[in-house]
Parts: sequence; structure tokens; C-alpha cells
Amino acid sequence: MTRNIFILISLTLVLAACGVDGKHFKLEGHFLHLNQGEFYVYSTDGMLQGIDTIRVEGGRFAYEIPCEQEGTLVLVFPNFSEQPIFAAPGKSVDIKADASHLKELKASGTKANELMTAFRQQVASLPPPQTIDAAAHFVTDNPQSIVSEWLLHKYFVATATPDYPRALTLIEAMAAAQPKNGRLARLRTAVKGLGASRIGSPLPAFKATTHEGTAITQRSLTASPMAVVFLWASWNYESMAMQRQLQQLQQKSGGKLAVVGICIDPGKADMQRQLQRDSISWPTVFDGQMFDTQLAQQLGLCRVPDNILLKNGKIIARNLSTQELKEEIMK
Repeated sequence: MTRNIFILISLTLVLAACGVDGKHFKLEGHFLHLNQGEFYVYSTDGMLQGIDTIRVEGGRFAYEIPCEQEGTLVLVFPNFSEQPIFAAPGKSVDIKADASHLKELKASGTKANELMTAFRQQVASLPPPQTIDAAAHFVTDNPQSIVSEWLLHKYFVATATPDYPRALTLIEAMAAAQPKNGRLARLRTAVKGLGASRIGSPLPAFKATTHEGTAITQRSLTASPMAVVFLWASWNYESMAMQRQLQQLQQKSGGKLAVVGICIDPGKADMQRQLQRDSISWPTVFDGQMFDTQLAQQLGLCRVPDNILLKNGKIIARNLSTQELKEEIMK
């Protein structure tokens, strides 16, 4: 009996030392050349509601969240670079990085993060075409990995030169290895939407309801000489900058620029507060479903921020930066 109690106490102490239980995920690490500061973290698949701040003290940080299933966190650094971290229940991941060379970030503790670290190292000195081929090979060799979802989205979907047919082929291979993965089903739907609304095509027909309950269709955009469909979130600084730039451009356009926003905030109050703060009056679609919002999926809008630029009802550009969007509209 005494021996069993001793074993139980020992196990309890070991678990406490690990610092994370089966329903949490812990991220900690050490930065060189960053003694004190902060960076941000958000999720692409609903693990987090909005955006969190991670503070660095003495070059170190620790961050823990509830976690009941595998998911992706995205770290956003002060230079606006982003790096994924793959969370899993009961796991702890350790990061080592040089703040002046964030692309060389190393993450260890789980197979997924170690695979991503190995991929970063593999493509560090490769030109873009070879990097894309390396991503395709990774997905083919690891169709069951959550890392493959990130690489597919980054290199074949959310890029200036997307390859939707190749993306769909890779998605089908992944779906065969993960038939119950709902994220892949949503990604397939989004990529098909992207294929249907590619550059040079008319904007697909749609029906949606704004946050005020007003029905809108594609005609509210295609009737204008220029128009933008804009995916945003109040917790994403880049999309807020883009929204303010669009407002200025619309005010200067003399009625020639129409805008429809799609907000993927988890809560309506945050969205309404931001609309009031920026005095936004154009239609905004909101249903609380975040990236699963039907109109976003139908139009293949799958990152924050994201956009479609129309001229006389036809798509002339997608996924532009704030500056690129301004330049194209000013033309």
C-alpha cells in the first residue's frame, strides 16, 4: 500500500513538472537578440477566438491554451512575418529562434513541428519554383500530416500565382489518408470556389445577408465600375489597415467604387464596434462561422485579409496587399 502511494505521488510530481495536462497545449521558447517585447498568435482553424499577445521577458516566453484536438497556431512577429506551430492535446513545444533570422525558427516536441522545422531548413536557400516542388513532395509523402495542410494552403492557394488544379489533386490524396478530417473538406470547398472565381472570370452569383439583416447579391458589386469583396477580422491589424484604406479610396471615387465586407470575427459585438470606430457604411456579411462563412467559401476567400478586385463585373485581381490594392484601384 505504501509503495502504491509512493508511485502515485511520484507520478503526480512528474506530471506537474511537465506543466501541461491532457487538455492543454503549451508553447515556450527562447529568442536571441530579443530580450523584451511581444508577438502575437492566432489560429487558422478555430483553436483561438481572435488574437492573443505573447510577451517576451529576458528573451524567454511561455504560453498555454486549452486544447482538445490537433490544430494550427500562427505566430505573428513584429516584422509581420508568420510561422505556424502545430498544437496537440497534452503536448508541449519548445521554440528556439534568432529574432534577426525568424525564418530559421526551430520548433521541437512533436512530430508535426519537427517536420515543419526540417522543411524550413530544406527550402531555406531554394528559389521559389523548387520550394513549391518541395512542398508538393512533402504533401505527397506525408498526406496524413497537419503540416501538409499548411504547406498546401501557403504554396498552392494563398499565393500570387495559385495552382488550384494541383491543389485539388493534393487535397484528394490527403483526404484519402484522412477521410474524417473536416478541415480538408472545407479546404476542398474553398479551393473549388477559388477555381470558379479565378482572374478573368465574372464574379459568381451569390445571395447573402448582412449583419443588419439586408439581403445582397453579386449585383451590388457587378453594377459598379470598380468593386472589392474584402475578408477581414477586427483582431487582424493588416485587415484593419486595408479597411481604412478602402474607405478613403471609396470616398475619393465619386461613387465608382463599391465594397462588400465579409467579417469572420467569432462575435458580433467586436465586429460592430470596429465598424462604428471606422465609420463603415458598406454592406458587411457576418454569420459567426469565421472561416466557415458560406460566402467566403463560395468565393474562395480563405485568409485574413483577403480580397477580390472587380472591374465592370469581372475579376481582375485577388489577394492583393493593401498597397497593391490601392495602386490597382487608382489606375
